[in-house]
Amino acid sequence: MTKEQVFEFIKEQKTAMISSVDEDGFPNTKAMLAPRKIDGNDFYFTTNTSSMRVAQYNGNEKACIYFYKRGRFGYTGVMLVGVMRVLTDQDSKNEIWRMGDTVFYKKGKTDPDYCVLRFTAQKCRVYKDLKTSWIDI
Repeated sequence: MTKEQVFEFIKEQKTAMISSVDEDGFPNTKAMLAPRKIDGNDFYFTTNTSSMRVAQYNGNEKACIYFYKRGRFGYTGVMLVGVMRVLTDQDSKNEIWRMGDTVFYKKGKTDPDYCVLRFTAQKCRVYKDLKTSWIDI
């Protein structure tokens, strides 16, 4: 796959797996909704400022995000390795906000428990057709 094909694949997925590193150095993974925005190698997610994941990223920005599609006769997986930064500035929060977000953040865009995660990919590994390869990004 080319970089362009990888990003088109990612845009089609509804779920992302994101990983952080805990205080003991162990990986922690959870499912998230797909990124709200992709800009170059930056992927933007929303989460609660009070979450365990935010504390982990503030302590260690190393991160991984993973997307996959399991088909009837095949499987494709894309792993991106990089850094995750927690953004709490109002401009970032405004840009990513969606109307339905009040379900999670009762005080709206200015809710102190609402923040943006910006993942910046540095490396990409693809699994497709029983083969794995690193993709330059």
